[in-house]
Amino acid sequence: MKIVGVRLGKSGKIYDFDSGHFVLKPGDKVIVNTEQGKAFGVVCDKPRMQEEGTPPERELKQVYRIADKKDIEKNEKNCQVENEIYSYSYDSINRLSLEMSLIAVERLFDGSKVVIYFASEGRVDFRELVKDLVQQFHTKIEMKQIGVRHQAKMVGGLGTCGRQLCCSAYLENFAPVSIKMAKKQNLSLNPAKISGMCGRLMCCLAYEYNYYNEAQKNIPKVGKMVDTKKGRGKILRHNVLKQTFVISLDSSEEEIEVSYGDIIENSAPKENNKEGGNQ
Repeated sequence: MKIVGVRLGKSGKIYDFDSGHFVLKPGDKVIVNTEQGKAFGVVCDKPRMQEEGTPPERELKQVYRIADKKDIEKNEKNCQVENEIYSYSYDSINRLSLEMSLIAVERLFDGSKVVIYFASEGRVDFRELVKDLVQQFHTKIEMKQIGVRHQAKMVGGLGTCGRQLCCSAYLENFAPVSIKMAKKQNLSLNPAKISGMCGRLMCCLAYEYNYYNEAQKNIPKVGKMVDTKKGRGKILRHNVLKQTFVISLDSSEEEIEVSYGDIIENSAPKENNKEGGNQ
């Protein structure tokens, strides 16, 4: 079986499909079978063969057909309707004074239903809004509340690094991110510097966390006394990427940078003997 990744929607998740007998390449537009019926998608990677003896995590649905001119026109029409519903919904939300932020509008490929994504800090009574939209567009409306991280993924933007947000560019799932990851990497704990556009901790904090965990397993911790080729001192901070320490020398209290290789292994800690000797 050949497996191909297909992105559904403008910034949707990439799902694996059984490409069947179709010869596909990145950029091809296809119609696929989903739980909600037929959907329009774009091939995002080259088809790959399923490894023998390794069943997929779930039963893969098939690529129904390669999109033709009518399918592409229908998708463009859906996008136009989505824009109309978005504009109308935005005005209605303001008119009804609803405590919610409109994020995106998605119309199913067959036009049977429209999903409206919104963000809100609490529960919202949107019954009047739905009634208004049904009367205006004569279609089924589903309201779906999402969190701030999914909001950033759908809206997109640029991160503090100057690049497209990871969540909107390629991340399929949101991994847990904690302040412990920032501490482990000796990053500033200033929320403005470690928070993303969504206001939550940046997803990229998780990228190198495992490397830092492994790299710091067998090295002395900050605050420990160590003997080095340049003298004995107390570790003040690490630079894991450069594999160096900054230590304060006992002899002069001078701060110097030494590499991991400068540490004298198996050196016994020097302690001052108390008067009275052994007890």
